[in-house]
Amino acid sequence: MNNPSTLVIIPTYNELENLPLITGRVRDAAPQVDVLVVDDNSPDGTGGKADELAADDDQIHVLHRTKKDGLLGAYLAGFEWGKERGYDVLCQMDADGSHAPEELHRLLDQIEDGADMVIGSRYVEGGKVVDWPRDRFLLSKGGNLYISVALGTGLTDMTAGYRAIRREVLEGIDLAELSDAGYIFQVDLAYRAVEAGFDVREVPITFTERAIGESKLDGSFVKDSLVEVTKWGAQHHTTQATELASELGRLAAYEYRHSPLAGLGSKAKNAATFVSDLAGELGKLAKYEIDRKVRK
Repeated sequence: MNNPSTLVIIPTYNELENLPLITGRVRDAAPQVDVLVVDDNSPDGTGGKADELAADDDQIHVLHRTKKDGLLGAYLAGFEWGKERGYDVLCQMDADGSHAPEELHRLLDQIEDGADMVIGSRYVEGGKVVDWPRDRFLLSKGGNLYISVALGTGLTDMTAGYRAIRREVLEGIDLAELSDAGYIFQVDLAYRAVEAGFDVREVPITFTERAIGESKLDGSFVKDSLVEVTKWGAQHHTTQATELASELGRLAAYEYRHSPLAGLGSKAKNAATFVSDLAGELGKLAKYEIDRKVRK
């Protein structure tokens, strides 16, 4: 796709080593697109390095923010910057190399074909994950299955952060209302796009665990996200929510019992216990939401 009005937004916080690598790969793989680095006042000098890169390449731009207030805040700032300058397509990409710039064309090809939002999916046919522990993979895939069923979107990877989005989607959704619970805004944005009637598609990607630096994620965001999604599912599918939570709880328990995790000792038992407890809590929450709605 040869679209000069495409902007790739790359949020950064302490990505000094990764930033030159990822921007170089984007420029090599898609020389027609512009890059915006949104740096949250990184103490390791990432912002200064971004300025150096921008000075040498007029297709690289930098937006400095004075504080670190989360990935959603960085993307909202990047979206606003891009919309003000007339970009037609705004893309999300991680700085750590987990999203391959060499696959960006898959997302942009679908935009050119008429899609409004395209998600790079780990779980659609042809997608895969490299260098993840099996328990993390199963928890992520199972969580996305829960989200897809609960919200009825048919999408396999609504938590994914590799995306191409037409500006019309961002202008047609109240971005100020996106949930800031953990990383659930990725799900929220995709769900709102589907509900608004936009054409949301998925393409397969290979997601690779970062090789340099430490992940910004911790396990709590999974539970926070699923609890939030259960609330939405209860609001939109009140008659099915309790049964859904119960069935998925049984499915999660079955999958863990019959997966290789069953032979991995205490770590697997802890993961299985977490999933079982989580399913129980989600079931209780779904019932509470339904009862509360009925009482109104």
